[in-house]
Amino acid sequence: MIGSSPAPAAPGAAAAPRVAVVRALLAERVWLLVLLIVLTLIVQGAIVPGFLNGYNLLNTLQYGVEIGLLAIAETLVIISGGGGIDLSVGSQVSLASIVLGVLVIRLHQDLWLSVAAVMLLGLLMGAVNGGMVAYVGIPPLLATLGTMYVYSSLALVLTGGIPVSGFPPEFFGIGQGTAVGIPNQVLWIFLPVVVLLGLLAHRSVLGRHLFGVGANETAARFAGIDVRAVRFWVYVVAGFLAALGAVIMTSRVATAKPDAGLGYELRAITVAVLGGTDIFGGRGSVAGTVMAILLITLLSNGLDLAMVHPIWQVGMLGAVLIAGVLLNNWTAARQR
Repeated sequence: MIGSSPAPAAPGAAAAPRVAVVRALLAERVWLLVLLIVLTLIVQGAIVPGFLNGYNLLNTLQYGVEIGLLAIAETLVIISGGGGIDLSVGSQVSLASIVLGVLVIRLHQDLWLSVAAVMLLGLLMGAVNGGMVAYVGIPPLLATLGTMYVYSSLALVLTGGIPVSGFPPEFFGIGQGTAVGIPNQVLWIFLPVVVLLGLLAHRSVLGRHLFGVGANETAARFAGIDVRAVRFWVYVVAGFLAALGAVIMTSRVATAKPDAGLGYELRAITVAVLGGTDIFGGRGSVAGTVMAILLITLLSNGLDLAMVHPIWQVGMLGAVLIAGVLLNNWTAARQR
């Protein structure tokens, strides 16, 4: 009897498991971003002097909180669908920062009452955006483009374009202090915000309404969900987060600047899309956005230390945005 020999492996069979792993990583955005963060730490740590220095990483985390709050705001707004986007978050940061400076330094108002007033201002700015989008029916792109110009103009007019400084020392603890080696704004503000909004978005009825409205507005309406209310409130939350970012930034740099949030809206949108948020709404996660924040801030910090010209950094941001959109489209196609 002639023994049978194993059949030869089909061409490409050995590579199949590797292809499956790559596809699984691409589909699981959070794990893909974790892998990219690890690679970024290894590569930039090897070629950029001082990148892995503890002081440098601490500064990176501090900066990441401000852009992170705006990116989470964009994530919620985009998930709500209907072309949702907020181009005014950077201008809201500028206006909130300068109003805080005017209240505390020029009008000599109580520091913490002024901070509370700025948080209310954030809610108001978000309500204006939400009202125009949800109840007036202005497309989000145009509504927030308009308020972007209005808010940034007001920030310049209030002080004539001049920064305001001279805050009391107790204010600096928010943006410059640490607890058990961790920046205060990370430990006491950013992490609680992430946990709270993560639970609301992914473990609550409100979150199911948010994703439902974003995925299929008509079906959500037939299910009894108030679509306009959902979209109104995500802009209000976005305004609150922008004001919170303004308070932290002003404390960190010890100055209220009329251009404090310049360009932050584009970075926030890029981070949200890279984190897996579908630009057409209905899909995304707070966890994915948080991982994308870490990746973008680490990359930007490494490029700064390597003295890469800012023009190239902006180009890199654009490339990341395009890659994120293509990846989201590929993921959505696989899930259909």
